[in-house]
Amino acid sequence: MVFYFTATGNCLYVSKHLDSNIISIPKVTPGSVFEDEKIGIVAPVYGGEVPKIVLNFIKSNTFKTPYLYIILTYGHDATDSAEYTFNQCKALGKEFKYVNNLLMVDNYLPGFDVEKEKAIDKRIPEQLDAIRADIENCREFVPAASAKARAGHKFFNFARKVFPVALNGSALKMTDKCIGCNLCAKVCPIDNIVLENGKAKRINKNCEFCLACIHACPSNAIELKFEKNKNARFLNENIKISEIISANNTSAD
Repeated sequence: MVFYFTATGNCLYVSKHLDSNIISIPKVTPGSVFEDEKIGIVAPVYGGEVPKIVLNFIKSNTFKTPYLYIILTYGHDATDSAEYTFNQCKALGKEFKYVNNLLMVDNYLPGFDVEKEKAIDKRIPEQLDAIRADIENCREFVPAASAKARAGHKFFNFARKVFPVALNGSALKMTDKCIGCNLCAKVCPIDNIVLENGKAKRINKNCEFCLACIHACPSNAIELKFEKNKNARFLNENIKISEIISANNTSAD
């Protein structure tokens, strides 16, 4: 059993390679109890930490298993996210036996040109093979972070305070190029987008900042004030947009 949170398909792709029984985190009712021989979680790293929706999922549900693990996907700098997440969840009474990072395409648009990212061979299949072997063998592993990695996380925490717009979603802007297709609303994992007079509108200014909406928009109608390449968008080539909609569109239940 694997639970996942996906915005562009990366974590869904990873989850499919780890287990046949995969469940989207936005679909889970808080207070649920799950039991299996192994239970995994696949989540992205945002500024050195798992998204709020993932942490709340871990906090609000019960996992009965001898082997609880989490895989954290990242695109540039994992910082001390593995060690930090382990300690953060242990304090909540959820202790992981195995924690590991997996390098993938970085789709954080303010910091990276997605086209250049896609051109980099990040050896994703090889990483997945190694992680899958670890899980099959019930390896117990939590990597110790270096001083440099911890410093990287501290930098992100500093950025959250002095430049929150880079990490809280408030910089997202719906433009007049919107064609009213409603895809952005369908992929939003927190139901934060609605159609009003045929145009997309956000309900709350702040959000998870997963960027699912901006990457899925077919008319490039959602923008950020700061982007490395305003014409570059990313969806995992192995995942269909319909799968991301199915994972995140809770209003359709």
